Amino acid sequence: MINRVDHIGIAVSSLEESIPLFEKLLGTRLNKREVVDSQKVEAAFFKVGGGTIELLAPTSHDSQIQKFIKKKKEGVHHIALNVSSIEQEMKRLEKNGFEFVSKTPIIGANNKKIVFLHPKSTNGVLVEICEDT
Repeated sequence: MINRVDHIGIAVSSLEESIPLFEKLLGTRLNKREVVDSQKVEAAFFKVGGGTIELLAPTSHDSQIQKFIKKKKEGVHHIALNVSSIEQEMKRLEKNGFEFVSKTPIIGANNKKIVFLHPKSTNGVLVEICEDT
């Protein structure tokens, strides 16, 4: 079961340039920065209301975020939905015809268990399913 929208991920080329922009836009200070080696990104987090805006900058030329920026430019990359049990939610979604980018969840930013739905099964939107650990 989906609990809430957890965060919106935005691909950026440079955190140094984007953090001040989003601090002005959101009227709040940066909450946290974290390198996520498994995803080859550095993430910057802003708490907004009950959710989070996550800026994602590539740490490698072969990261998925770098490929996204090269193909589509900077902008909204994904929407993340928080669930209580990622395994149960994956079974429910698969039963309803959704496809996953990978069959197994991994540990992402903020030590959350994550898996992505393939955009071809969600009208072109990359959807992340995440579970707090």
